[in-house]
Amino acid sequence: MDSHPFLAGERFLLGTFSSNCSGGMTVSKLPKRWQATWQNNLKLGQMLDDAGIDFMLPIARWIGYGGETNFHGYVLETVTWATALLANTKNITVFATVHTVANHPVIVAKQLATIAQISNNRVGLNIVAGWNKPEYEALGLNLPDDHETRYGYAQEWFDIVKKLWSHEGAFNWDGKYFQLKNTYGDPKPDTMPPIFNAAGSGLGREFASRNANFLFTPAIDLGRSKQEVADLKQQGRDNQRRVDVLTFSHVICRPTEAEAKAKWQELQDNADWAAVDNLIALQFAHAQSFPHDLLALIRERMAAGHGGYPLVGTPQQVADGICALHEAGFRGTTLSFFDYVEEFPYFRDEVLPILHARGIR
Repeated sequence: MDSHPFLAGERFLLGTFSSNCSGGMTVSKLPKRWQATWQNNLKLGQMLDDAGIDFMLPIARWIGYGGETNFHGYVLETVTWATALLANTKNITVFATVHTVANHPVIVAKQLATIAQISNNRVGLNIVAGWNKPEYEALGLNLPDDHETRYGYAQEWFDIVKKLWSHEGAFNWDGKYFQLKNTYGDPKPDTMPPIFNAAGSGLGREFASRNANFLFTPAIDLGRSKQEVADLKQQGRDNQRRVDVLTFSHVICRPTEAEAKAKWQELQDNADWAAVDNLIALQFAHAQSFPHDLLALIRERMAAGHGGYPLVGTPQQVADGICALHEAGFRGTTLSFFDYVEEFPYFRDEVLPILHARGIR
């Protein structure tokens, strides 16, 4: 199976994150916060496509985080969302985010192969082994507490998906978690879809280094990130694979630094702090991606970007921040905005030309 075009080249990748979820990445009580309707997502997707942005990445959620706004309580399902976006765009890659425990691998393999035909192979897969226990309880599923079981299950799940995409004819599967009889994959995608995975634990990062093309990790402090990124890339090489590292960022770009900082402060002043604290409690209870010694800083960033790296300032300053992520070794970043549709055009017109001029795009 040929290499996917998304993996070609060395450009610094840019995508959007969480536009399928109410509030996006901003845990805010402000009335004009992001509305994750299909109409807004379609408008955004077509703008991103026309601007040459590389990808869109959704978050798969089943219940919200409570608080006054029930942050992420309204969510467009990611496989149908990706399908519709790809049918209405020409060049951008769109990822489906899939929980292994909640989705059967034979069905997912068929869904992605179908979307690959619809989109001329522009679909990607973001694999989630699971960390948010209340969501699994809402689905009536038992999420094992130990990482060993969760990632053992995810490995077998993805091994089945890969075999369905590569094996000719029917086969049986007698594994620890799945027993399949006379199963096969037809049609198959023409190229292996690019694979994303976000993992903080040791076992999770071993899974990513064996299976993913890109591993997501937060950029809390770029001094730490430089070594972390180097270590993660080396872990991929130890598995005879190239694994690049992505992060996520939140953009507040305005003509002046004062305007940008004022918007940041407005988001702090109007944060849904109950939802923020629920989100942090779940992140720290079930995920290991966030350094615990930076809790105060993380709490502030959770309110205005779900923990993403802040790109706050003038177009020049925002471009400087993106270049700093590039220099730290990241291969790309997602972007979120308080209002994606309203704010992306300014980023497109003012920041993207600077990045092109600096040669990272």
